Amino acid sequence: MPNVRKRGAGYKLQQIARNPFLYGMAVPGLLFFLIFSYFPIYGIMIAFKDYDFSKGITGSEWVGFRNFNYFFTSDDFWIILRNTLLLNVLFIIFTTVAAVLIALMFNEIRSKYFKRISQSLIFLPYFMSWIVIGMLVQSFLGGEAPPVNTLLQNLGFEPVNWMFESSLWPWILTVIRVWQGAGYLSIIFLAAITGISEDLYEAARIDGASKLQIMLRITLPLLVPTISIMTLLSVGKIFNGDFAMIYAIIGDNSLLYPTTDVIDTFVFRSMRQLHDFGMSSAVGLFQSVMGLIFVIIANAVTRKMSKESALF
Repeated sequence: MPNVRKRGAGYKLQQIARNPFLYGMAVPGLLFFLIFSYFPIYGIMIAFKDYDFSKGITGSEWVGFRNFNYFFTSDDFWIILRNTLLLNVLFIIFTTVAAVLIALMFNEIRSKYFKRISQSLIFLPYFMSWIVIGMLVQSFLGGEAPPVNTLLQNLGFEPVNWMFESSLWPWILTVIRVWQGAGYLSIIFLAAITGISEDLYEAARIDGASKLQIMLRITLPLLVPTISIMTLLSVGKIFNGDFAMIYAIIGDNSLLYPTTDVIDTFVFRSMRQLHDFGMSSAVGLFQSVMGLIFVIIANAVTRKMSKESALF
């Protein structure tokens, strides 16, 4: 690889000319990021303008950082920021732990058919719409006599007013997120586990290691780089509230806002009332910049602990 780098751009162009179909396979991916990630950067200007449809982006008046003031000077700013960070931290920690445990469990299943059926069942919630999941949550926890309360009463517990107790919802949302996303993430970890050399496992078995020792001494340590990379990618979105999830489940229930109102739902409500595109663009830019800063800091910390686990 170092020799290839030293040969420069001319050598790389020759390689592309010799293997056009191989490099051509990267074109759809590059076009995707170009169209959906790089072209929209042009719209960042709206965050610094008093956007007017009739004048367009370039013709609208520059207003500096005025669009940022509405969000930063809001009375609810710190509550919204706390909710966004807290929910994302809970989602990242519990989803990652659950996904690793599921991947380790699948790795120990020897029955091919049982393994496939189990993977399909645990992967299924990932394909469900948040609207459908929101309706399921409402049917279990909402209404005058939620089924969950009936179960609690049968077990001897007091019923709970789920739609009035905001303190419970960070944990309820975390359970829902783990149920919905851990199966998908476990596939990535399982793929990493299957890439571990069988020779290591064979040597451990010859030395008399138990399954638990093999899991703790071989599988988990070799899985750490993949866990670190997936966590770093999640940290990049830590300032983004999952609007689809939160709004589909919580909706406009203001009683739950103290613990569930995140940046994206706050911006959506503001957009409905004010129709201010400049403010929403300013908040989106703030989320992206803070996410980038968090990724750089988390990557630097990871790099100090283990260079192999760092993203860059």
